[in-house]
Amino acid sequence: MNDVELASQVAKGDERAFIALYDRYSSRVYTLLLHMLHDSMAAEEVLQETFLRLWSRAEQFDPGRGAFVVWLLTIARRTALERLRFESHRPVLADSDEPSTLLENIPEPETTSEEARWRSLHLAVQSLPEEQRQVIELAYYQGMSQSEIAEMLDLPLGTVKTRIRAGMFRLREQWLEGENVQIQKPL
Repeated sequence: MNDVELASQVAKGDERAFIALYDRYSSRVYTLLLHMLHDSMAAEEVLQETFLRLWSRAEQFDPGRGAFVVWLLTIARRTALERLRFESHRPVLADSDEPSTLLENIPEPETTSEEARWRSLHLAVQSLPEEQRQVIELAYYQGMSQSEIAEMLDLPLGTVKTRIRAGMFRLREQWLEGENVQIQKPL
């Protein structure tokens, strides 16, 4: 069964469909959460909360708005940000010289081409110029607004916006590379 069919079954209370989605995506969700929270216990707790939200909100998934995995990762990201705000805790940026725990936690045995794409996205983020990587990590992994980033880094707001836009364009180019998709460069 594909993700759309499984999500539809979960919305009807099908536990087997829920378990299938959990088996399919729990390692990816956990990896994102670990990267955001830097704490394996907190990542496990938020993983559980994410899948509880999936169980109770599966009927809200709209395949016309995007892929199921993006919807699920958005739930996970929001849940993690809620936890960070609740604890009034902002994790520190990963030191780009340190080996990342993110790649160590992606399961190797059942690696699929989609898993390889997610791994390549992480590598693409790490390959960005420092100033672009930093603002993207602050915005997407730590949930900071562009104004908060500008204040924290003591940069003009326009500079932060430009760095995020340029970094996202580079990521999009790398992500879609090889799919013969033409991308228009931002103005």
